[in-house]
Amino acid sequence: MTRLPIPPTDLVPRLEALHDASFGWAVHCCGGDHDEAADVVQASYVKVLAGRAVFEERSSFRTWLFGVIRFTALEVQRRGARERVLAAQQEPNDPPPSADEALVLAEEQVRLQQALAQLPERQREVLHLVFYQGLSVSEAAQVMLLSVGSARVHYDRGKKRLRLLLSPEAGTAAPAHGVLRIARRGMPDHE
Repeated sequence: MTRLPIPPTDLVPRLEALHDASFGWAVHCCGGDHDEAADVVQASYVKVLAGRAVFEERSSFRTWLFGVIRFTALEVQRRGARERVLAAQQEPNDPPPSADEALVLAEEQVRLQQALAQLPERQREVLHLVFYQGLSVSEAAQVMLLSVGSARVHYDRGKKRLRLLLSPEAGTAAPAHGVLRIARRGMPDHE
């Protein structure tokens, strides 16, 4: 039986009643960073009130809300980690790539997209969810409605096949700038 979402007029009082506890949990999830915790709580409330996170009464409202906060905190942390890595990779004082470097990067991107297109659909999907969307393999499994074990198998086979497709033996030159570095050196395991 499909449950109807709780109307916002009923959600607001529930959120208000749990606000202090929610903020405390968010502070914990954010490693003590009160500013980040405030952002996480706000983003969680937006998800709940916009209907992107729906309470289905499988647990208590408090337990469910704390799950939404935890997941939102993980999203914020992943996003922040990605931004820090990107910032570290290209310092603001770095000159933009030359026309030749930009061309090489574009060619590498095309090779990567062509190699990804050769993978079976499930391998391509799990790699996309993990590397482009920042999900763990377990989260990708939930999105794809697969068991975690099955998603891990598709993930592992996809990485191996991608490495093979991008290897010099497969007729593609080794990348000069690192767009394909992950495929060459081995993609990290995302658990």
